This record gives sequence, C-alpha cells and structure tokens, in this order.
Amino acid sequence: MFIKIILSYLLGYLKISVEGYYIERFINICKNKNITIWNLKRNKEIRIFLNVRINEFKELRKIAKKTRCKIKIENKKGFPFLLHKYKKRKMFLVCLIIVLCLVGFSSNFVWNVDIREENNQELENIAQDIENAGLTIGNLKSKIDTKEIINKIRLQRNDIAWMGIELKGTNAIVKIVKSNEKPEIIDENEYCSIISDKAGVITKINTQTGTANVKVGDTVKKGDVLINGWMEGKFTGIRYVHSKGEIEAKVWYTKNKKILYNSTGTQETGKKENKYSIKFNNFKINFYKTLSKFKIYDTIETENKLRIFSDFYLPISIIKTTNNELEEVHKNYSIEEAKKVGIEELQKQLDEEIENKDKIVNKNINAYEKEDGVDIYVTYEVLENIGTNEKIVF
Repeated sequence: MFIKIILSYLLGYLKISVEGYYIERFINICKNKNITIWNLKRNKEIRIFLNVRINEFKELRKIAKKTRCKIKIENKKGFPFLLHKYKKRKMFLVCLIIVLCLVGFSSNFVWNVDIREENNQELENIAQDIENAGLTIGNLKSKIDTKEIINKIRLQRNDIAWMGIELKGTNAIVKIVKSNEKPEIIDENEYCSIISDKAGVITKINTQTGTANVKVGDTVKKGDVLINGWMEGKFTGIRYVHSKGEIEAKVWYTKNKKILYNSTGTQETGKKENKYSIKFNNFKINFYKTLSKFKIYDTIETENKLRIFSDFYLPISIIKTTNNELEEVHKNYSIEEAKKVGIEELQKQLDEEIENKDKIVNKNINAYEKEDGVDIYVTYEVLENIGTNEKIVF
C-alpha cells in the first residue's frame, strides 16, 4: 500500500469529496474493484474526503453515478501538477533539478562519521585512529573496506573488545565496545604466588593454599610476595601449589595543592554573542567579523550537519560560535579561607576517585603556611583487598 501511495505521488493524485446516501456502498465497490484510495475522512453522515490516483478517477465517476453520489475534485497533488505549476519558472525548475542531481551524487560519499561507544565509555584518540585507518569524511562508500579498517584499529589498540562499521545513507556508524582491563587469569593447575599490587600495611590475611610471607602489621610495597606458591610438610617436603588467599591492607591516597593568598582569575559576566558560518565540506564561509567585541572571552563552537533523513547527511554544516564574555577577578584569601578552599577541593577529588567510601578509615589533613599561600595535603586511609597472582617460573 505504501509503495502504491509513493507511486501515486510521482504519477499524480486527486483529493476528492463524495456526497450521497450510499457512501458505504460506494466504498465497498471501490474495494472490490481494487481501486487505491487512502486518507479517507468522513465530514458528515453523507460526505467523505479521500485521495485517488489520476488514472482511476474515471472508474470512480462510474461508481459514483451507479451509487447516486456526487463527486467533486477538491485539489490536485503530485509531481506532474508541481511541474505544471512551475513550468513558467524555468530558473526555479533548473535549480531544483541541479539540487536533486547534487543530492543524488552526494549519496555516494560519506559525509558523517558517527562514533558510538558502549555505555558512553570514551576511548582516547579513537576518532583520530579511525581517520588514520581510512574512514574519513568525503570518502567514496564503494572504496571503504570496513573489515580492513576494523583490523587496522584492532591491531593498533588493545582497549577494544569489539568493533563494527555500518554504512547507512551518507552516515558511517562506528560501534565500539571497550575492553575491561583484567589481570592475567592463571589456570588452576599452574603454580603461582600472590604478590602485592600496591603499597600498604597488612590488616588481615587469610591463606587458603600456599605459605604466608607476611603477617598483620607488616608494611609492603608493590611487587612484594604476600603468599608463596609452595607448602612444606614434615614428611612431604616442599611442594608447589596454586596459591589462594585474601589479603586486606590499609592503603593511602594523597592529593596536594597550593592556594595563593592573592590570585587573579576570570569569571563569566553573563553577556554572550552568537556568530554563524556555513561550511561546505572543508570550505568555510563566515557571516561575521572574526574579531569579538569582548576584550576577554571564552569560545564554544558547535557544528550541526544538515541532513535530509536520519542517516542521509549532506556535505553542508551550520557552525554556531558562541563567545562568553569574561572579566578578571582578584581573589584575596585569609589563611583560614585559603585552607578551607584547598581542603574542600582536594576532598572532592579524592571522593570521586575512591569507589568504596565505606572503607575509608581515616582522613589526614596537613596545611603548611608559606609567605604567598598555603600548601595543603589531604590523605585518605582506605581498607582494600590487595594482591594478584604471579606465575612461578622455574
């Protein structure tokens, strides 16, 4: 039905009204004769509006006469009538044909690369790597080898678990699943020890297999052996095992910053100016003077690519440049104010870094007063499970 309606637009169709007491009979006869009618609406009990193809209107008149209904053409729609309407406007018609040809020609190229990373996990420099691998804006779709591009990137990076490229319209959709960094999994039949993966003080140790190399209260650094991958018996002697166990330690996270008593910064005034430009692929046309009227400002640029459908982009972009005015602000802190600002900032950073906040057992804050400011150190003591397996090499 949908294809018939599209074809009707290309060939032309009529919007008509039918009035009479036998409208239901009129509609039933149309259906029995397989006449394409759509957008059927009833205005009153004895009047309806509908669309019909031009070549079927003659048959429709016969049915109307048979059912004693009056038929009237309300409007003429479709491509033939559009051409007839603008036949005297030759320049418009020529321009329309040129635009349609350009749109058809541009459909053979990629005009947008849409990178979709699972769970919005950002991969550093991935856009540049995709471009270097051969997927760039303006490339012919027929010359893009998606498998080769994927292989190049997978060989270059080890932080991608899966990658796929789909060409839809003029849009190249790149889907990426980031791989999670996991420690090497050692087979249960392999001999291994457990070593420390960070520095700390042991608070708890539970050895299941192997021989503990540390005890509660010991200070360890990264790489120290916590549980040896061997056991010694009185009659069996030394035998190697796949060591297992849980080790908890107190570890430290430290941040530091210097807060000056007198400093100069900037803040937004609330005033802004918007400037627009248009870009044809790599050619940019500005509709404004490049210089801003503001003395100090921060610039934000957003680019919106024009598209006809969801995945049919055109090589045309509208660029909006927003300049936010800034003003200089002089900050003068007392010693206590400088300490407060620095401590709050450092604590916020540490809170964002540490996932399990329930394991924070102590917060240590040190402030050292200097001539021009205060040096602040904030340290969190956190209880964490440490240790990773390391294969024993003979």
